[in-house]
Amino acid sequence: MSEVAIIGAGVTGLSAAFRLKQLGISSTVYEAKERVGGVIQTTEKDGFLAEHGPNSALETSPAIRQLVHDLGLDGRRYYPSEAAKKRYVVRDGRPVPMPSSFGGFLNTSLFSRHAKWGLLKEPFIRKGDPQHEESVADFVRRRLGQEFLDYAVNPFVAGIYAGNPERLSLWHAFPKLYELEQRYGSLIRGQVLGARARKKRGTKSKQNAEQFSFDSGLQVLTDELLRRVEGNVYLGAPVRRVEQSGQEWRVLSGEGLNQEHSAVIFSAPAYQLGKIELEGEGDGDGDSGSGLSFLSDIDYAPVSSVVLGFKREQVRHPLDGFGMLIPERERFGILGTIFSSSLFPGRAPEGYVALTSYIGGRRWPEAAFKSRDELVELTCRDLSKILGLQGEPGFVHHALFPKAIPQYDIGYGRFREKMSEIENANPGVFFAGHYRDGISLSDSILSGLGIADRIDESLKSASGEALPLERGCDS
Repeated sequence: MSEVAIIGAGVTGLSAAFRLKQLGISSTVYEAKERVGGVIQTTEKDGFLAEHGPNSALETSPAIRQLVHDLGLDGRRYYPSEAAKKRYVVRDGRPVPMPSSFGGFLNTSLFSRHAKWGLLKEPFIRKGDPQHEESVADFVRRRLGQEFLDYAVNPFVAGIYAGNPERLSLWHAFPKLYELEQRYGSLIRGQVLGARARKKRGTKSKQNAEQFSFDSGLQVLTDELLRRVEGNVYLGAPVRRVEQSGQEWRVLSGEGLNQEHSAVIFSAPAYQLGKIELEGEGDGDGDSGSGLSFLSDIDYAPVSSVVLGFKREQVRHPLDGFGMLIPERERFGILGTIFSSSLFPGRAPEGYVALTSYIGGRRWPEAAFKSRDELVELTCRDLSKILGLQGEPGFVHHALFPKAIPQYDIGYGRFREKMSEIENANPGVFFAGHYRDGISLSDSILSGLGIADRIDESLKSASGEALPLERGCDS
């Protein structure tokens, strides 16, 4: 019998399994699909490298750098060049560099003179009611004004959450912004003083953390995690039921697996976990066997990614940066585009470029489900207007995620509270992943590593009861 069952072999589950192995704790990973990695998948064809899901990860914590080292992947890790760190936001149909310094902010055409002068008032604006759950949009309008919402936050939210700032909860989607205002009374003061606190902890904000990938894409990470824990991973093994059996937890899979474990980590996406029956002495739900059904109510935004390859001379723009985000008010079909071949080497053959665009999200959900040909046409039309693209692509890759990113909307706290209730009532049950601890790839990795450490503490405790989890994420 392995000590821990891990339901879901995405990056959270695999990171947890690897960390548990380091701690000398055995685990069994149950994965419903026939492959591991979740949304992380890389395709290489005709000299192009296309990521199905995320294109990079962030070193927001020393624990992530340590994981890469422990996996022996230091030599395969890539960081972007300095030139690729430039980011663009589209305004009036053209890409404008985001300012990276105070001097750049004063001179940028991304914001009007009125918006820039208005920022001087930010340190003197009274902080919000700490008991009132505010939307991201209302928070930004209150502190920074409508123009910053339209041309900074709206495109940023679309690029990160594929979400709508009018619906996202500041508390849950961007807790660090809420904490900055509450602690320092100002975002500007908080950025300066908060940076000192992060330096002491050895952590970095997401806007300052180093991006990285690997020579053959992000799948290098999940492939190596699988190799390190292989033999303990069941593929094509959807879990149907988890029930308490004395002091153990019995996991029953549709493939006939029936095993007992001391602890269970629920790390699959919420919409999959909602189908699992959980029955324990304190399943957190009055209905026996339906303790996880509430997770099915978590909303996910659909997203399609379209990777296109062109000859370099087909694109007029220098592509000298990470990519571009597109505000909703600009009325384009795509949410944004990553200049993939500028970001990391090996993404396109010599003399070619690769561009990864995203469509759908909360802004235009039905567009994510368009056919490949329709999405290519839409993407090329937008890129021709913004980047000066000419001609047809020589390479096309399309991936659809009907449920791509969980939306931390106003009221999301009820889901987290319910998970905590279940954990507290059922020692040995743990929740981890992007529906709990933050939606970025780095959040998911840290969630897996952190839950493994908590389980180690729990198994070592004299009482044998799981310790309450401490939650938080860098946003």
